[in-house]
Amino acid sequence: MDVNKLWQNFMDMVQNHFMDFNGRLGRAQFWYFILVCFVISILAAIIDGIIRMGILGALVGLALLLPMGGAAARRFQDTGRSGQLLWVWVIVGGIFQILGLLIALSGPLGALYFVLAFGWLVGLVGLALGVATIVIIYFCAQPGQTGDNQFGPPPPVWTPN
Repeated sequence: MDVNKLWQNFMDMVQNHFMDFNGRLGRAQFWYFILVCFVISILAAIIDGIIRMGILGALVGLALLLPMGGAAARRFQDTGRSGQLLWVWVIVGGIFQILGLLIALSGPLGALYFVLAFGWLVGLVGLALGVATIVIIYFCAQPGQTGDNQFGPPPPVWTPN
């Protein structure tokens, strides 16, 4: 597996397809993009644990939300489903990331107050995000349609080798 090709795929998705909801995206290219996003999120969580702030993870989550939404929408379209269904996930995920950022910025006492006052809201948004994420993972794992569909021609075969 070529790490440079994985990084080039990630940068292409983030820079050139940031909010691209048009066309189709192959299964391998999508999942390798998600892998790099996952590694970046893990690194942000490790750095957050070292500096004990909690801000970096929320910022990385917000920064990757739209590229991941665009990639998932194009993956949906490869399976023949409308990519507009992803807006629900993007909106709920954005709310959850903003709540996490507010909690991190409020300091220890502010975070305690925020959780006591709005813990039910954070839990409800987190539950909705979890259910939506499971549904999205299921649909993104499905094989794409072999021929042309209403969203365009099949994507080119992509491998990390």
